[in-house]
Amino acid sequence: METALYLLPVTLGDTPLRNVLPSYNSDVIGGIRHFIVENVRTARRFLRQVDPQFDIDGSCFYELNKHTSPQDISTFLQPLYDGKPMGVISEAGCPAVADPGADVVAIAQRKGIKVVPLVGPSSIILSVMASGFNGQSFAFHGYLPIKPDERTRKLRQLEQRIYNENETQLFIETPYRNGKMIEDILKTCRPQTKLCVAANLTCSDEFVQTRTIKEWRGKVPELSKIPCIFLLYK
Repeated sequence: METALYLLPVTLGDTPLRNVLPSYNSDVIGGIRHFIVENVRTARRFLRQVDPQFDIDGSCFYELNKHTSPQDISTFLQPLYDGKPMGVISEAGCPAVADPGADVVAIAQRKGIKVVPLVGPSSIILSVMASGFNGQSFAFHGYLPIKPDERTRKLRQLEQRIYNENETQLFIETPYRNGKMIEDILKTCRPQTKLCVAANLTCSDEFVQTRTIKEWRGKVPELSKIPCIFLLYK
């Protein structure tokens, strides 16, 4: 197998692998025994889903999260220097997109190590596809500020970019704060501005709906326990 850093997508939720991941991914994963992961437990579970006979005990896992130091990250790639392939596994979706795996990829690129992204689900791309918004110009902002005044100011800035730059704006929130996020959006944005809410993408209870701010009022579903991505456009 070619020595490279393979970016290994996972499902976005409790979805059968065959629904969202090509069989080629399983072939690649079968040849890797060194993994950089966001969470060892969930990475192990994913590998067991890919292949119930996968050699978990014979594999090495390097945990990468917000607490990992830059010095530790640079040492994770040692197997690649030794000629062995490595895989990066995120908690959900595609590694290195709104994900700490990007730090590892940046080091690999600087070191001249080949990086191979594999096909898999991205909530950012899927939500843009399903929203009916501008898919040629969009920006993902991650989490917005928690403080009410700062969040209101940020929402107004994003809304202004919609009208000034014709750019779709995307952001997320911690599931238990989804309700408050929508409440703030409906309170802050113009009645004619459009909001798309995309929740549990690729799962059996997937929900994707686009309405104007005015149309959303009084019709917001319960979203407090599921991952959502929010999109604003004109």
